[in-house]
Amino acid sequence: MAKTILHIDASARRVGSTTRDLSDRIVRQLGAARIIRRDLATPLPLLTEDWIAANFTPAEQRDDLQRDRLALSDALVTELQEADTIVIGLPIYNFSVPAAFKAWIDLVARAGLTFSYSENGPKGLLEGKRAILAIASGGTAVGSEIDFATNYVRHVLGFIGIHDVAVIAADQMAVNPEAALESAKKAVTELAA
Repeated sequence: MAKTILHIDASARRVGSTTRDLSDRIVRQLGAARIIRRDLATPLPLLTEDWIAANFTPAEQRDDLQRDRLALSDALVTELQEADTIVIGLPIYNFSVPAAFKAWIDLVARAGLTFSYSENGPKGLLEGKRAILAIASGGTAVGSEIDFATNYVRHVLGFIGIHDVAVIAADQMAVNPEAALESAKKAVTELAA
């Protein structure tokens, strides 16, 4: 059993979402002492010039307004730091990730908090964690040349130090929804805690 799961849903659909159903199944399958919930159907703010200025101001030099601008980002980073396992319900929208998930990435990819720079290049600071992506698509085959979501998310997670990434796919739902769902549900039951 995982100690702490960060459960992120990126679907704009709160009802009837395949990725929400799959991510819920994964969380139940793994079990956890604690579940941190982040629903991106409630939009996160996009980066602004003021946010970037606050982020690049050394922490000890930030004023109250800058600390306030970074408060949500700090909370999102803390959620990642506290989790052993990250479960992400991720639909593929127009061949890539939903805008809400990209906003989450922009708020958690923070130099000094989730990655650092060295003479050998960037190094992820969130090592030793596991991520499971529950991906659904209408027509895009996961892993195909037109899937710009899966490899991107693997890359971003690796960039912040999360290299153990599993993918459970209910892809090409517009082609054969029953087979896609059956395959994904079977993969969930085979997950080890």
